[in-house]
Amino acid sequence: MKRFLALLLLITPLACSGIERPGSKNKKNTPEAPGQPTPKYNSEAPLPKGWPKPGPFNKVAEKTYPDYRVATAKGGRGSFMTLFRHIKRNNIPMTAPVEMGMSKKNENGPMERTTMGFLYQNTKVGKTGPDGKRVEVKDIKKAKALSYAWMGNDSKKNLQTAREALETALKKRGVKATSFRLLGYNGPMTARKKRTWELQALLPTE
Repeated sequence: MKRFLALLLLITPLACSGIERPGSKNKKNTPEAPGQPTPKYNSEAPLPKGWPKPGPFNKVAEKTYPDYRVATAKGGRGSFMTLFRHIKRNNIPMTAPVEMGMSKKNENGPMERTTMGFLYQNTKVGKTGPDGKRVEVKDIKKAKALSYAWMGNDSKKNLQTAREALETALKKRGVKATSFRLLGYNGPMTARKKRTWELQALLPTE
């Protein structure tokens, strides 16, 4: 558990957003476009059972996700410690990625994080239902998604690049996404320029 406590910074504003601390020496080394340097996934925590690895990088791909169990809380980045206390209290192992629900106030507006979720190892770990007032554990059914993965940070520019690629692919297919989510796979143990992200458009069930 201590190994993955470092993932706390994965969702703090100064740790993994596009914002740099004043005077930061690393700013010039942070890629503002996906694909620099050569993308390669660095695993810090196990994926849930049957969960596909992130990628391919810098292109849209259709992926299938199995049934999975997730503890969810509202509030985006601010929900990390609430969820961390939940899994610690219930002896739930930490996994990657951290799942963030994304929404937009208007069609052309920027996407915002609205929820955060910690994925369980499989649907037999723990139990579903509420845990206090802020956390709810639920099972999610198998689904398909269009995914755009990149290596770098989750800056507005990188998110916009991923979003435009997904929306172009959706338009070509003539379908609308049921929702969007952002998957963050790395914490501060991985250099900012080597962290892996996926923005995904979940597809309607057939």
